[in-house]
Amino acid sequence: MEKINKILLIARLIFCYSSKILLKAIKVANTKSAKKRILIAERNRQSNKTYKSTVKTLIKKTITYCENYKKDPSPDNEKLVKETLNKSYSLIDKAVKKNVLHKNNGANKKSRINNLVKITLKD
Repeated sequence: MEKINKILLIARLIFCYSSKILLKAIKVANTKSAKKRILIAERNRQSNKTYKSTVKTLIKKTITYCENYKKDPSPDNEKLVKETLNKSYSLIDKAVKKNVLHKNNGANKKSRINNLVKITLKD
């Protein structure tokens, strides 16, 4: 029951937030196309935000799995490190493709986690 209440509360907050954006768009913009562009920009901002946060989460998971592998170098931990590395590479490439991240930023992120994994698996 608590989960349902939390979900409803989040849905209300999102609706209120989007209503505020709509009101802001109506107050600021003079033309219909300008109002539409404000709404589109907000929608894109939110989708970019989710993409960036998932990239950060996967990078953090890769780092924690590397630390776990250093403590206990088992084949299971090695498999987890490699899987998260592949997932994070894939997601970073998709983010670059969709212009959520700049290509150099994506390359730097990939290089950073690759060097970490390389050092971890080498030992």
